[in-house]
Amino acid sequence: MSFWDQFQPGFTILAPMEGVTDIAFRQVVARAARPDIFYTEFTNVNSYTSEKGRHNALERLRYESIEKPIVAQIWGKTPEFFADTAAALKDLGYQAVDINMGCPDRHVVATGGGSGLIRTPELAKEIIRATQSAGFSTSVKTRLGYTSVDEWHSWLTNILEEKPEALTVHLRTKKEMSKVKAHYELIPEIAELRNEISPSTKLIINGDIKSAAEAPKYVALGADGIMIGRGVFANPFCFEREPCEHTRQELLELMQYHLDLYEKYELAPYDPLKRFFKIYINNFPGASDIREQLMHTKTIAEARAIIEPLIKE
Repeated sequence: MSFWDQFQPGFTILAPMEGVTDIAFRQVVARAARPDIFYTEFTNVNSYTSEKGRHNALERLRYESIEKPIVAQIWGKTPEFFADTAAALKDLGYQAVDINMGCPDRHVVATGGGSGLIRTPELAKEIIRATQSAGFSTSVKTRLGYTSVDEWHSWLTNILEEKPEALTVHLRTKKEMSKVKAHYELIPEIAELRNEISPSTKLIINGDIKSAAEAPKYVALGADGIMIGRGVFANPFCFEREPCEHTRQELLELMQYHLDLYEKYELAPYDPLKRFFKIYINNFPGASDIREQLMHTKTIAEARAIIEPLIKE
């Protein structure tokens, strides 16, 4: 049975986000309201297959049993490195691997990886086949095209012809980044294309989705599952099937848990942790002042000194 066959229509995924969905934050989301599936941050296959870069790659691929089921996301442009990395992921306990063909970061694209692969469709096919050769459950995450939305049909056809077990489509092009609304209107047509070429491929939709409660709407349009990315910054409880109000106390305790995990896993440096503060210190009286104080902290101990008295109030 495919890794993806265990999930019912409407399943939910926390999107892989660079510098965000590390081992600590995934566990924070699991405590708040867990999705059906987690993805790791993307890992460079060049790093994993080199002696010099492997330590960093393994750090990105760390996970705990509480995070299962979890998919390892990898990126690059060298097919044989994908095959070697996918084979090694089995030894790390992963059941599935996802190929990043959608990252729009200019540094990634400049190397030919991420959404840069949209410009080299034959190479993209080689990479899918190489990853599948490891006998591993293989999926792909991509965008509608590189420059124009009209590219979606030929580009997604190219991927579906390789029969990935799942395909996640961020409903924008590389050029659009996140500057325009996601093209939801294309979901029925994309689903129809999937049904024609590779009906067993699970179709996952990504882009502007804010809550797990939206899943039935997208399933009705033809999707099998949804992936939420930036929506978790607005609401760490976004994977609740039935959304409800949450107190300041819950948010502060969730932040405290994040600080504990950041320290436990010796994640460093400290400053990147500040990007998460707006998730927890938001939508309650005095939040902006507290957040301002936190932004001037330099250590976890200083952050704790600000929030712990608030939790005790």
